[in-house]
Amino acid sequence: MTYPKSGTTWTQEIVWTMMHNPNFNNPKATLPLRKRSPQMQLDFLINSCPENKAAPGTFLHDRFLQDHPNCNPKDGIFLQLLESAEDPRIIKTHLPFSLLSPSLLETCKVIYMARDPRDVVVSYYHFSKLFNVIDFVGSTSDFVDHFVNDTLMPSPFWTHLKEAWNKRSHPNIHYCFYEDRKANPKEEIIRIKNFLDLNLTESQINDIVHYTSFQEMSKRENNKVKESDSDVKNHKNLYKDGGFFRKGVTGDYKNKLSEEDIQKINEWTKENTRDMDDEFKYKIK
Repeated sequence: MTYPKSGTTWTQEIVWTMMHNPNFNNPKATLPLRKRSPQMQLDFLINSCPENKAAPGTFLHDRFLQDHPNCNPKDGIFLQLLESAEDPRIIKTHLPFSLLSPSLLETCKVIYMARDPRDVVVSYYHFSKLFNVIDFVGSTSDFVDHFVNDTLMPSPFWTHLKEAWNKRSHPNIHYCFYEDRKANPKEEIIRIKNFLDLNLTESQINDIVHYTSFQEMSKRENNKVKESDSDVKNHKNLYKDGGFFRKGVTGDYKNKLSEEDIQKINEWTKENTRDMDDEFKYKIK
């Protein structure tokens, strides 16, 4: 669970590999991550499925209709993918706690990842230009305005983070930060392993750290870029500034945002974290 562009895909791959492919011999590892670990709320974005969306080469055709011939896409593509996912299911969502089941933490383990909002907005801006379902055409500054005014899905940003932060003492939530994982991926992956109570060897952990590194994940994504994505991505923007796996770094906002926009986000952050404890303020600088 995260606000968009906070490390969700990275977390998904780590968790799925830990639980279903620790020895790298699971043939399902070659399937798109959105099929192995479906996003539960994605159907509302693609709830209309014109005929051309079901043509060969699209995700609907290649990854849903072929594997689930008796299912009706109108009943929810990703909802049905979730129902058929192998146990233990790994479910992605950008929904905040307030829009999920009140009993969620009593029945599931939740990994929540937060990230510096300045890097979030840069990554979200490029993502919103890349995917046809969003098709954002404004400037970076326009997008920053949407971000701080909480007019993006699934805003409001600070409410999203705080709802999870306030539940962090529950044994079934693991609250982590993108910056910590970038600084020490092995240590953070071990923390996830311990949270999920998995029995992995030192060798397996080291291999998972390498397999889920930005370089390896982006390499695999580039190899699959033409596979079942023609209906999803804006190919004019696909290779601009790095495509889906863009840079995977921290602090890139300094190169992408104007001083005015950085100051705007800094002031917005200060105002919205006045009531937060020092640990949270230190993490979200």
